[in-house]
Amino acid sequence: MAEVHIKTILVAEDDPETRTILQHGLTRAGYHVVIAEDGEQALEKFRETRPDLVLLDIEMPRLNGWEVLERLKSGWRSRKVPVMVITGKTSDDDKIRGYELGVDYYVTKPFNIQRLLPIIRNLVSGIK
Repeated sequence: MAEVHIKTILVAEDDPETRTILQHGLTRAGYHVVIAEDGEQALEKFRETRPDLVLLDIEMPRLNGWEVLERLKSGWRSRKVPVMVITGKTSDDDKIRGYELGVDYYVTKPFNIQRLLPIIRNLVSGIK
């Protein structure tokens, strides 16, 4: 019988309520969820867990999401991991910057976790 690989998702989010919504929804959908509360912790947890997907807030303490994204996309191994930005930054300039830096999907808050799950499933499966 083939071994089942449970996909790991790193949630980098400083807001406790948003973290809880994401963690609960993703866990119920069958994912292993790793939490980071700031940008420095996000990079540390990324190195420790090698996630299949990163859900990244932009406005976080210590290192903001743009800095985390730039570091992830500059690494030869980490740049292959898909990144979904989930942020309150709604301007077209922010969205363009995200896609230019290598974001795979850009979501603005508030969001519906049920609507995100099919997109997340495609991202962890390598489908864009």
